[in-house]
Amino acid sequence: MVTHPTQSELATLYERDIALWSNLMADLLRRGQFDQLDLEHLIEEVIDLGRRERDRLVSAVRLILHHLLKWHYQPERRSRSWVKTIQRERINSQSYLEDTPSLKRIQTQDWLQKIYKIARKEAALETELSLDTFPEDCPYSWEQVFDEGFPEDLGYRFK
Repeated sequence: MVTHPTQSELATLYERDIALWSNLMADLLRRGQFDQLDLEHLIEEVIDLGRRERDRLVSAVRLILHHLLKWHYQPERRSRSWVKTIQRERINSQSYLEDTPSLKRIQTQDWLQKIYKIARKEAALETELSLDTFPEDCPYSWEQVFDEGFPEDLGYRFK
């Protein structure tokens, strides 16, 4: 690698090997060589970092909703793995919210409905039940999504 790469070389490196590019950016930051940073891509990556954190929480909530739907609409097929998935993703969600408290901003009805819309389709696909089987609007609140005691018949509680 060139000691003082040009902006063009940095852009090429970003496209070709993002891991090497990120190591170089970290090294430049550590050395205080701010004038050599690939700011355009660095800003893009910082923005993406926030999105990735949000997407981790959204994914966990989606899985919880998906499995709650299966739990409520296919009681004859309930399994211990569904319980484990619901509880594992509740633990993950709590961890994400503790590590990144600003993610609490997505705990709105709009976000819940947006996530539910996807979970509903996934539940229909997996269960092979008609999409119309599941309510169009999310039947769960944020509190229920994160509540270890919901639903009461889930059968697994942390002590």
